[in-house]
Amino acid sequence: MVRVKICGIRTIEDAQVAVDAGAHALGFVFAASPRRVDPERAREIIVRLPPFVARVGVFVNQPRYEVQELASFCKLDVLQFHGEETPEYCKGYSQQVVKAFRVRDQVPLAEMRQYAGVADAYLLDAYHPDLRGGTGQAFKWELVRQAVFQKPVILAGGLTPENITQAIQVVRPYAVDVSSGVEADNRKDPAKTREFLDAVRRVTGDVTGC
Repeated sequence: MVRVKICGIRTIEDAQVAVDAGAHALGFVFAASPRRVDPERAREIIVRLPPFVARVGVFVNQPRYEVQELASFCKLDVLQFHGEETPEYCKGYSQQVVKAFRVRDQVPLAEMRQYAGVADAYLLDAYHPDLRGGTGQAFKWELVRQAVFQKPVILAGGLTPENITQAIQVVRPYAVDVSSGVEADNRKDPAKTREFLDAVRRVTGDVTGC
């Protein structure tokens, strides 16, 4: 099955909605964002999560010492970097590393190859001139169809219960990452979240090679 990460978790209620729907990972944003979560609140949520749900911290161009302190304090399993973090910067963490790349008119394969030795997965998100994620916008998934990647690919950007089937059929990702697409009134919506996970489960049964 394609793995599902629900990002932008800010309350224990949001976390419970995601866990009950069957999410494999929860994302906690520590960078400047409307979905930024206080470290103390994130830790409070994380220590109450059940086993086998990955805890992912999202960062943008933050000092290494800050990332390491937050990772330890909040008991993070995965670090997701959305800025201009270099391959050297991504080395040496005890957690697994996901490096995000923004897609506009082509997939940045040459840039991605530089991270093959340090990143455990690549995340593809829609390009935005000012925002580093959470835009609610999708890129042209067909750009990925013929691309060959050296690491597992996580698809993000504008995913919703309505388009996730097509997204998986075109991209065939290892995992998908959703935030605003399962929200209502800036909170994780139980019905939308269940619908999203159900759609992923259905299409995974129909698509080979995911």
